[in-house]
Amino acid sequence: MWEESTRYPDPRVSVLDPAFLKYRIVLASVERLYTGCRWSEGPVWFGEHRCVLWSDIPNNRILRWDEETGATTVFRKPSNNANGNTRDRQGRLVTCEHDARRVTRTEYDGAITVLADSYKGKKLNSPNDIVVARDGAVWFTDPTFGILGNYEGHFAESELAPAVYRLDPSGRLDMMTDEVAGPNGLAFSPDEKLLYVVASRGEPTRKIVAFDVKDGKALGKQRVLIDAAGGSPDGFRVDVDGNLWCGWGMGHDDLDGVRIFNAAGTP
Repeated sequence: MWEESTRYPDPRVSVLDPAFLKYRIVLASVERLYTGCRWSEGPVWFGEHRCVLWSDIPNNRILRWDEETGATTVFRKPSNNANGNTRDRQGRLVTCEHDARRVTRTEYDGAITVLADSYKGKKLNSPNDIVVARDGAVWFTDPTFGILGNYEGHFAESELAPAVYRLDPSGRLDMMTDEVAGPNGLAFSPDEKLLYVVASRGEPTRKIVAFDVKDGKALGKQRVLIDAAGGSPDGFRVDVDGNLWCGWGMGHDDLDGVRIFNAAGTP
């Protein structure tokens, strides 16, 4: 049975630069798919199934919204306080798990494969967000947020510095950088020559930093692309034109929601 979702017509869309006008869908409405989560993260779209999966971290579950019926159901519980999700080049779900301190892949038959849970014999902190490159390598951030208490994981001592990692298709795990303050969301530019990472512990404010990617396996020097001032970017994705679509909160009521920046960092 189809369940109608709540819709909010005439969403407030502020265009700060006329160059972004082409991304505004004039007759679009904001549709609330579900309410009742304590902390939603990591949405990922499965077009062939017409559904969205996302994490509800403190409630220890992954939810599934079905476009055909409008219904939301529990996809996985417990989820090990899953956070970021994405899909690999074969379309499989890849997930960061806070509580188990690992990155996993969900196989076609539903079985779960552990891709990474340690580096050089030491436990990962709490993998946060994740992206898969064209060569099949899995890149993820590993801050300490999920082990600072029991709300979104469990309290534990950190064994590694917060870092960004690259998991090669061969299974080799390499630390790409440990210089990002509180590494959070991450994404590549369309040509994968740049990697963007949210520095959620940036001082004095959050930032989105950029790195040149060298041969798909190494990073150049970190540079600041966007200073969030009082705002809080978290997860984001990059479109085919190179724009960053950022989940954004705090700083100013008018700017809560989704903010778009071009490749030069201009909103």
